Amino acid sequence: MDLLQAGHSVEHLLHASRQAPWRSQRQWIGVVLLGALGLAMVASLYLDITSQAAIAGREIQDLSNQVIGVEQVNADLQSHLAEITSADAMEQRAASLGYAPADSTKLAFVLVPGFQAPAPEILVATQTLRPSAASMRPEYSESLVSWLGRQLNGLGSPGPGGAQ
Repeated sequence: MDLLQAGHSVEHLLHASRQAPWRSQRQWIGVVLLGALGLAMVASLYLDITSQAAIAGREIQDLSNQVIGVEQVNADLQSHLAEITSADAMEQRAASLGYAPADSTKLAFVLVPGFQAPAPEILVATQTLRPSAASMRPEYSESLVSWLGRQLNGLGSPGPGGAQ
């Protein structure tokens, strides 16, 4: 009975498509329009992403140009600073303000009792980094040659650290 019903429904569909051919045409048009709509959506998405990438690239170029401009201004300022702090320019400004080079006969030194000049920081730092011989462990004060000689002689006496 199922076969009869299936055959009947197929016959009914064939009869309906023969009666109304515009139905199948409308279905094909719908499929084509749906495909065109999908293609248009993909194309618009592609265009959107491409335009955003182009805008970002242009902004990067603008920022790079700004960086180059700022670097040029910085270089100009550094050269101007070097000009105005040169020895000749400083001497001219000092002379225009009424200063003169120091004469050793006109210098006066003031001695302050009990004053000691501070040691340069670089010397202080290196002195604190070096360990004194008293604070160094005995294992690290033995030379390789003396250790090797002791080992080769086979004395077997414990080393400065107590190890063989």
